[in-house]
Amino acid sequence: MNTCIPVVLSVAGSDSSGGAGLQADLKTFAAFGVHGASVVTAITAQNTRRVEAVFPLPAQQIVAQLRAVLDDIPVSTIKLGMLGNAECVRAVIQCLREHHFAHVILDPVMISTSGDRLLDQAGIDLLRNELMPLASVVTPNVPEAECLLGRRLHSQTDMRAAAQELRGLGCAAVLLKGAHMEGIEVEDWYVDANQSLCFRHPRLQIEGHGTGCTLASALAAGLALGHSHKRAASDAIDYVQAGLTSAIHPGKGSAVLGNFRSPHDRFMN
Repeated sequence: MNTCIPVVLSVAGSDSSGGAGLQADLKTFAAFGVHGASVVTAITAQNTRRVEAVFPLPAQQIVAQLRAVLDDIPVSTIKLGMLGNAECVRAVIQCLREHHFAHVILDPVMISTSGDRLLDQAGIDLLRNELMPLASVVTPNVPEAECLLGRRLHSQTDMRAAAQELRGLGCAAVLLKGAHMEGIEVEDWYVDANQSLCFRHPRLQIEGHGTGCTLASALAAGLALGHSHKRAASDAIDYVQAGLTSAIHPGKGSAVLGNFRSPHDRFMN
C-alpha cells in the first residue's frame, strides 16, 4: 500500500454539471497521480450554459469539514476555489493561520463565465486584503484581475505589469491567465520574486467549462509532486490545452475538458 502519495485539499464549490469546481479539481488530481481531499463551500445548481442558483454552506459546516480532514490526513497543498461569501473566506483565513501548508493555491473565483457573481463584496475585500497575502500562487483570469486591481486591462501588453501589481497585494506569486485578451495566441504571465515568465500557446476555438478550476488544480498537483514553480505552471497550462483538444460536449453549452482522454503520464514524473 502506497502511503507516500501527496495529498491536495480542494476547498471549493460543487458543480452539478461535473465540469468545474470540486468535480474538476478531483478529476485533475487523479490525472496527476495525487490524492484529492475536498471541502464543499457551496452547492451550485448549474449546467454547461449557466449558473442557476448558489447555496453557500454555513461557515460552521465548512470549519467542521476542514477539521475532519486536517485532523486525520497530512495535506501538503491546499487549493482554494469558490468561497462564496465573507464568512467562508474568514474560516479559510483562520485555517491557513492555524495550519502549515507547503503550498497554497488561490483561484479567486468571483464571477462565473456566464457573468454570475460568485463572491459577495465583503468576501472580495477579505480575499484581497487578508487571504491573498497567505497564498503561494494566485491564479486570476483577466476579469478577476480587474476586480482585484480596480482597473481595466486593455491588451496583452498590460499583462506583465498587472501580474506584478497583483503580486504587490502580498502573495508570493501570480499566474495571470490571458484567455480573455484578444490575439492569435494566448499569453499567460507567471511572476514571483525571482522571475517573470510568459507562456504562449495557440488560441483554441472552443469555450471550455472549468478551465480555471482545472488549471489551478493542476498547478497545485504539480507543486505537491515537488516540481518547480516554472514546471508546475507550464505543465498546468499544457494540461488544460490537452484537455481542451480532447473536450467533450455532454450538454448544450460549453465543452467539458477531457481530463483522461489524452495521455498525461508525463505530468506525474
